[in-house]
Amino acid sequence: MKPLRDFIRMEASGGLCLMAAAIVALVVANSPLRAHYAALLDLPFEVRIGTLGLAKPLILWINDGLMAVFFFLVGMELKREVVEGHLSSVRRASLPAFAAVGGMAVPAAFYAAFNWGDAEAMRGWAIPTATDIAFALGVLSLLGKRVPAALKAFLLSVAIFDDLGAIIVIALFYTAKLSMLSLGVAAGMIAALFCLNRLGVVRPAAYVLIGVPLWIAVLKSGVHATLAGVVLAMFIPLRAPGGDASSHGHESPLRHLEHTLHPWVAFGVLPVFAFANAGVPLAGLSLADMLHPVPFGIVSGLFFGKQIGVLAACWLAVVLGLASRPEGVGWWQLHGVTLLCGIGFTMSLFIASLAFSQAGGGYGGLERLGILLGSLVSGVLGYVVLRMALGARGA
Repeated sequence: MKPLRDFIRMEASGGLCLMAAAIVALVVANSPLRAHYAALLDLPFEVRIGTLGLAKPLILWINDGLMAVFFFLVGMELKREVVEGHLSSVRRASLPAFAAVGGMAVPAAFYAAFNWGDAEAMRGWAIPTATDIAFALGVLSLLGKRVPAALKAFLLSVAIFDDLGAIIVIALFYTAKLSMLSLGVAAGMIAALFCLNRLGVVRPAAYVLIGVPLWIAVLKSGVHATLAGVVLAMFIPLRAPGGDASSHGHESPLRHLEHTLHPWVAFGVLPVFAFANAGVPLAGLSLADMLHPVPFGIVSGLFFGKQIGVLAACWLAVVLGLASRPEGVGWWQLHGVTLLCGIGFTMSLFIASLAFSQAGGGYGGLERLGILLGSLVSGVLGYVVLRMALGARGA
């Protein structure tokens, strides 16, 4: 399946770029350049047309603007997989769906166990529920051709369901005070997108032309602006007029746009986001800081919660006959992938910014340090377990 191979190759390479961007951010934030790094992220940018204008610091343009492009790509991938991909049948989607539910519920329970009673800290309950598909596939790519295609497809499917869960969580739990006027404008833009889709318009420019004011309206409404990207993606036609399920390549507007946008997101948007959000000052941090309930809850959720939740959900689904293991994949190999699901990084950092930074709270970078440490431990041990499992035979 060439589309799947191309997607995984792109995500794996992008994951390595993410790692590099995160390392550079950590080095810069703990060097004499740290003041310049902070000043760069606080640099004000304004876009104005007449009396209408948007003024934000650079960090928010990245987190609200560039990440909307990322969510737009996620939305297109989700639509394609549900309509004609790995999630298009109940049988193929059932195991990763169960895995994603377990992989969100158990990490959230781990975090809550350490932070229950602290209302501010509990805003971060969703941080360890995320999986960074680019980072996870980047680690998986280090194992080369020994990794079965079915195992890669399983990890990809779990991550897509995970992204869907994150979208729902952001919409329900990280929405500010609503502006009914802005929501009304957004509804009008969505109606226009619906009309374009029903009229068979296939030119991406027509959808983007409406998508930009949709993003502004959602930004002003109190609902997080990145969700506009997901909504826009749902209206991009998967098939050209008169096409069928075999319409691929340039005949499919969604596939063409996804193929065009993917490199920009993998090698541009996500590394920029990582550089802007992974710079944690480490000076003065002690073991006591890492044992603070917030970072400790994040680390335990990503490392213990993810592998327990995903593996237990898979085992229950298989034992109860609700799903079956991927063909040719053993339990130890599956366990290695459940560890890789604990690499939260991009989405975890994004949710942390919604939970704390933009709410005026924050824990001095401890929440970001927890994400980095939890993701690092999960990635390293996941690699070790998979290397052993793939080097041996048996389940």
